[in-house]
Amino acid sequence: MDRMDCDKMFIAIIETGNFTRAAKRLGTSFGQASKLISKLETDLSVTLFRRTTRSITPTEIGVAYYARIKPLIAEYEALNDDIQLTSQNPRGLLRISVPVTFGYSQLTPILLKFAHRYPEIELDIQFSDRVAHIIDEGFDLAIRIGHLTDSSLIARKLSHIRTLVVTSPQYMKKHGYPAHWSELPNYNCILDTNFVNPYIWSFTDHQHKNHFQTVHGNLKFSNAEACLKAVCDGFGVARLPDFVVEKAISKGELSVILDEYEAQPLGLFVIYPPTKYLAHKSRAMIDFLIDAFSTSHT
Repeated sequence: MDRMDCDKMFIAIIETGNFTRAAKRLGTSFGQASKLISKLETDLSVTLFRRTTRSITPTEIGVAYYARIKPLIAEYEALNDDIQLTSQNPRGLLRISVPVTFGYSQLTPILLKFAHRYPEIELDIQFSDRVAHIIDEGFDLAIRIGHLTDSSLIARKLSHIRTLVVTSPQYMKKHGYPAHWSELPNYNCILDTNFVNPYIWSFTDHQHKNHFQTVHGNLKFSNAEACLKAVCDGFGVARLPDFVVEKAISKGELSVILDEYEAQPLGLFVIYPPTKYLAHKSRAMIDFLIDAFSTSHT
């Protein structure tokens, strides 16, 4: 049994959650998967998994080993791609972390087109507004919106996303609306905590001067759709990405305010771990996303 086969099986079990799915992914049997892990544990003199009749979970050592071995195997496979597979279609499992609302409404159609073009790539798309630790959690790529905090990762900017300040007709009828950004503290602001600092709203005037205003409110959500629901129901003023509010605006449920000032747009990035050899499958996805967003108006 080759050590590389053992490590690949170990990674597959971590990512699929059991021996049966891991064996299926790698095109082998349950028995062979068990033998590979037994050999790996013997070679390392450690226990990598806790096994019961109903579940299998990695030990602390198993988690640590996965965090170290995953990028090494990925780099090996990427190098192999460059040497042997550049003339062939990219293939293999591609795991991507994407934010929920943007991922569902804006990214999924693009990913489905990608899947049609590259049928030999198995896409595993995880929707979460939590910032994933892409190396520790075994992601190949992640889509991030807004300010990037992890300088150890490589980022490619795909586009930017406009943000709009909006409120509902019923809120304006009862409370009026701010005519200037400096009046925002007088209004109940619904806060989207996915922003780096939800309490600071920034604007750019016609002279390209930036202004920053502290806001407050009695509702905070970690989901843009929840913020949308609250502002449509008349709870206050919100700053949200344009793709979240455009339908409500077109239906007359929301009005854009302070539109003489440009609310700060959000950067849209694809990020990935640093590596000398980017896997063919990852490179294909990045190029596809760059092309898709270069022709869109996101």
